[in-house]
Amino acid sequence: MADNKIPADQIRQQIMQTLMAHFAREKEKKLTSFRQQNAYIRKGQVLFTGSSLMEQFPVVEYCINEGLPIAYNRGIGGYTTDEFLAAIGPMLLDLQPSKLFINIGTNDIKPMPEGEDWYEHLSSNYRKICEIIRDQLPETVVYMMAYYPVNPDAPGAKDNPGMKVRTNANIDRANRMVEKLAAEFGFHYIDVNDGLKDAQGCLQLEHTQDGIHFDAAAYRTVFDRLKKHL
Repeated sequence: MADNKIPADQIRQQIMQTLMAHFAREKEKKLTSFRQQNAYIRKGQVLFTGSSLMEQFPVVEYCINEGLPIAYNRGIGGYTTDEFLAAIGPMLLDLQPSKLFINIGTNDIKPMPEGEDWYEHLSSNYRKICEIIRDQLPETVVYMMAYYPVNPDAPGAKDNPGMKVRTNANIDRANRMVEKLAAEFGFHYIDVNDGLKDAQGCLQLEHTQDGIHFDAAAYRTVFDRLKKHL
C-alpha cells in the first residue's frame, strides 16, 4: 500500500502560503478602508503613517484626550517601503498634512535573496519617498522618526529568523541613514526611543512579547516625548 503521507516541509510551506495570502488580503482591506476614509477627512492636519508600529500607536486617542490638533493614523502592519511607495496616495499624499510623522522601513530589515542587500534597498526606497514628499507636499513639515529598538530575548523573538537581521546594530545603522536623509531634504529627524531602552540598549523586556512590538505604556512614553512637536 502506497504511503500518501505529505512531507512535513510541504505542510509547513502550505501553511505559510495560506497565512501570507491572508495577510495580504488584510493589508488590502485596510488600504481600501483608508481610501474611503480619506474622502471625509480634513486635509491639512497632522498625519502619522508607517507600518505596524505606527498602526498600533493610539496617537489619535492621545491627541484627542490632550486637546491637541486633529491627527490621523495611516499605518498598516507588515508594510515595507515597496508597499508604501505603491500606496503612497491613500497612506500620505491624499491627506495633504501640515505635519507628517513617518516611520516606515523596519520590515525592510530582513533576510534578502542572494545578491540583494537590505540596506541598499531601504536607502533607495526611503530616498524615493522623501523625493515624492518634497515635490508634492512642499509645505508639509516632515518628522522622520527613528526606528525603535528590539529585544532578541523576548519569548516570541527567539524562534524568529528575521531577528538575525533585525538587530539593534542594524537598526542603528538604518537610523543613521534616516538622519542623513532628513538633513539632506530639510526634514526633521526625531529619536524618541530613550524611554524604551534597557541598560543594553534593547527594547525593555517588560513591554514586549515578540521583541519588536510593544504595549500601551511604552507608546505613552513615545507620545510624551514627541508631543512637543505637535
